[in-house]
Amino acid sequence: MNEEFLHYIWKYALFNPAALKLTSGEPIVVIKPGEHNHNAGPDFLNARLKIGDTVWAGNIEIHINSSDWEKHRHHEDKAYNSVILQIVHHDDKVCLLENGNRVPTSELQFDQQLYRHYLFLIQSRKWIACKDEITRVDPFVFYYQLETLTVERLQAKSEAIVHTLQQTKNDWAETFYIHLARNFGFKVNSVPFEMLARSLPLKYIAKHKNNLVQVEALLFGQAGFLGDDINDSYFNLLSREYKVLQAKFRLKPLDKHIWKFLRLRPDNFPTIRISQFASLLVRSSQLFTTITETSDIKKVQKYFDVSASEYWQSHYRFGTASPRKKKKSFGTESINNLIINTISPVLFVYGSLNAKEGLKDRALNFLMKTSPEDNTIIRNWAKLGFDPKSAFESQGMLQLKNNYCDKKKCLSCHIGNKIIASSAGNHEDF
Repeated sequence: MNEEFLHYIWKYALFNPAALKLTSGEPIVVIKPGEHNHNAGPDFLNARLKIGDTVWAGNIEIHINSSDWEKHRHHEDKAYNSVILQIVHHDDKVCLLENGNRVPTSELQFDQQLYRHYLFLIQSRKWIACKDEITRVDPFVFYYQLETLTVERLQAKSEAIVHTLQQTKNDWAETFYIHLARNFGFKVNSVPFEMLARSLPLKYIAKHKNNLVQVEALLFGQAGFLGDDINDSYFNLLSREYKVLQAKFRLKPLDKHIWKFLRLRPDNFPTIRISQFASLLVRSSQLFTTITETSDIKKVQKYFDVSASEYWQSHYRFGTASPRKKKKSFGTESINNLIINTISPVLFVYGSLNAKEGLKDRALNFLMKTSPEDNTIIRNWAKLGFDPKSAFESQGMLQLKNNYCDKKKCLSCHIGNKIIASSAGNHEDF
């Protein structure tokens, strides 16, 4: 038995109400169970109970054993004098409030089948614990859960954005530039790309935004790619430009060896991505303003549809020519990745911090109009009959799998709640 499970039983009223009484015998009627408190203090706040003939208002504390009251030193804490009832699995000791009054205590009675099925789930080694039961849950419950989880995922991504915003002293354009750069590196080169952006402030690029050669020189030079001795005319041109700009802005380049090429498709090489990023920055240094002022997702997608410069159409590395196959554009899948992982999260947090509900709605709307990701997690959900129609749904599915299923947080999941609750007196179904 654990306290989290008792919280679940109390919160969703899955106990036997007829058996709810104080250990001293007075019957208890729950008028309001209280609000689940995830911070310091009693477990449920602002509850209302009728104990005997008296209505009480206050807080609820839950323990496995009543003796935990003293183990947790609540008897020394005035904040717990507001507790009107201690819910326990086993009453093994009379406890006192800090003011000396006895703590009203009740042993919670419930169908033990609930706990057995909870244990069955958290001990499961299947892809998701409820793999065999989830298809019997009303699809409405599943998709309703996704709405909450997608917003939760956006809020989680917002934390990193807020942290960067603090570092840039509330410079939204610089913050967006840094997170956009990180996204251009995808998973493999995300950190080097972020380091590149942080080492090369956007204001320096803005001074040369009308010259693609100079912008590429700044980016490739700062990335550490121009320090070699290569007999290549374009490489030498960028090297000369970078030396002038490096002295002008007092720049210190990164180490070239931080960039990863191994096991990447050539079109995803960091050299190609840096050139595409340069093309985007030349298109406009006002990227943040553009996304806050554009409500049409098709215009956003078109705006970020950039290609590597002419040199890179026949090269993947400096000094080594390659067959010219096709235009090395950023691609629809990559643009969708930007919308999911950078554009929508930045819009969401900007709207949240500036009380602009319209931008928060736009962030969600962009996800609804963007194709879902295609990865192992999403494909496994599809095998269970939950095939996402948009990135809005797939983001919720990723949050559900990574933050609930993998961590066995079934009691914090609406789907898990339904499955466990339905098991009472119905074990043969599981």
